[in-house]
Amino acid sequence: MKIIAVTPYVAWIGFRNQLLVKVEADSGQYGWGESGLSGRELAVEGAVKHYREFLIGKDPRQIGGLWQEMYRSQYFEGGRVLTAAISALDIALYDLLGKSLGVPVYQLLGGACRDRVECFASYPGDTPLEDYPRLTRKLMEAGWTSSRVNIVGPPGASYEGKEGTMFSTRDGMETTTRAILACRETAGPKAMIGCDAHHRLSIPETATFLQRLPSGTLDYIEEPIRDESPEAYEALRKLTDVPFAIGEEFSSKWQFKPFIERNILQFARVDVCNVGGLTESVKVAAMAEANYIDLLLHNPLGPICTAASVHLAAAVPNFSHLESRESPIEQLPTADKDVFTERLQLEGN
Repeated sequence: MKIIAVTPYVAWIGFRNQLLVKVEADSGQYGWGESGLSGRELAVEGAVKHYREFLIGKDPRQIGGLWQEMYRSQYFEGGRVLTAAISALDIALYDLLGKSLGVPVYQLLGGACRDRVECFASYPGDTPLEDYPRLTRKLMEAGWTSSRVNIVGPPGASYEGKEGTMFSTRDGMETTTRAILACRETAGPKAMIGCDAHHRLSIPETATFLQRLPSGTLDYIEEPIRDESPEAYEALRKLTDVPFAIGEEFSSKWQFKPFIERNILQFARVDVCNVGGLTESVKVAAMAEANYIDLLLHNPLGPICTAASVHLAAAVPNFSHLESRESPIEQLPTADKDVFTERLQLEGN
């Protein structure tokens, strides 16, 4: 079996552009992959075209060897653009291999550790404070046991700064605190509740924010500060005992390594479409397992990312929850129906 075509597609997935990749073999079979580097899809497209010249004529079944050659043979290894391209290609190769063998991809990763992949829901960032109890009850009635609050900003504000509306997260601390307390009071002690700060806080802001919450209110805080410096997170750890969920922007096992070995993170936010595909995700999962860390998979992208993440979640033992932007309280349009005619459907949560 030989690769005969590698084609990148910049596609509108419903709420943003995303880079998709199709890998075709001379057997007539093909696989699809997706890049997670949102907003940099044209850069990733260029990287895929670069790798295409290397991949044509290769055996698509030798996924591990192809991964190593793509990552290491160009001398300047790594970086988010290259690894996002490798992620999309790697996922496509696994899809192709599974089809050629007639087995699900999770079987190629070692077989199933579970037959149910539990998801967590996100409260929309513009949710009025008084609506949090109602939305929490709606989730619970539908069987959802895990949810996440975003740092709340003023009406019309965004994290991306669209049209000059980017807000200081400090402005939303009090409202966010009240929202989290309302969720916990409504959901009770058994529910898993997190908060995502999208690395917009400083160390003292994070400490101040978390100290406003009674101990045990939050199960984790996600990306409170930027992740370039493990030392910064170690300084923050001395100021709070709330577990950290970190890693959605990491593009290799080497970026995860200090955070895992130094016990900085408690949940690994692996993004299969950023970190290096399924090949690298399984290695990160093994590193995390050795330190009793569970995966809280990052998945705000398209249906291909969701499918790949579900197979990863099924195969690894140390899995906690998969992010889903489709729930009883949120319906983010993550799949243009003209592009994706079929997609995975949630059953409960």
